[in-house]
Amino acid sequence: MNAEKKHIALVTGATGGLGTHIAKRLSDDGYIVCANYRSAAKAREWQEKMQGEGYTFHLYKADVCDYDEVGDMIATIEKDHGTIDILVNNAGITRDGIFKKMSKDNWADVIATNLTSVFNCSRHVINQMIDQTYGRIINISSVNGQRAQFGQVNYAAAKAGMHGITKTLAIEVANKGITVNTISPGYVATDMVMAVPEEVRNKIISGIPVGRLGGTGEIAHLVSFLAAPETAFITGANYAINGGQHVY
Repeated sequence: MNAEKKHIALVTGATGGLGTHIAKRLSDDGYIVCANYRSAAKAREWQEKMQGEGYTFHLYKADVCDYDEVGDMIATIEKDHGTIDILVNNAGITRDGIFKKMSKDNWADVIATNLTSVFNCSRHVINQMIDQTYGRIINISSVNGQRAQFGQVNYAAAKAGMHGITKTLAIEVANKGITVNTISPGYVATDMVMAVPEEVRNKIISGIPVGRLGGTGEIAHLVSFLAAPETAFITGANYAINGGQHVY
């Protein structure tokens, strides 16, 4: 790894609440940050807001569920900036519902967005990382991939599967200067969580031993830690960051 090369990071689902804080933190760390998005209108508004806060992010459109679209996006990033050093697989959706009523589409959409996307993005960067003998792949999973959660069979399966990928890919590339790790957040104060009724939100908080929701900045801090060159001996790990809600 060329010590003078400015590291390039790709964050999928970057325009969401958690993705935004991850992108900001990596930018603060000095990385060139490429922000993946799917909705052009939302991305333009997001980019303008970020510029107003002093951040310059490079936007790249792709549906992370589509293998070929991801390939085209990665090729464009490499042409524009060079080899991607850090991949943060952050894109995700929920389509909750009890299993006996879950539709095939709600199953397929969640698996594609939360799990297949990890394959698509990682597959398109891994050989270049091997060639340069350096890389960091960080998968954003969930506490609900580690424990049961009523009404989230699809989401729990996808999030648990993410760490399955992490563990095996980690040992396949461990001697190539590449680390692969998972972060499993609990309930975090994203726009989605803050939009639920206060009564429901308070019930969630009552089940968290530290007595509050997690901060998106706290998750971003952990991403920053795992992205650093100094964490080269940590791979195949799953970092729980849930305020004590699930311990094992």
